[in-house]
Amino acid sequence: MSERAAPFYCPYCGDEDLRPNEEGHGAWECGACNRAFQLKFLGLLTRGLRLGDGGGERK
Repeated sequence: MSERAAPFYCPYCGDEDLRPNEEGHGAWECGACNRAFQLKFLGLLTRGLRLGDGGGERK
């Protein structure tokens, strides 16, 4: 089983001083703003990709 990816920056202040939170699995602490947070996958969007959509930006 592979490990989960770590966040690169705090979603609140943008600082990169992050460390795993000891109280919860998948939780992170920010040393700069002293907040704890958890990233959560919500699911896939129902609209998906359309045929012929190159995956680029829409104009």
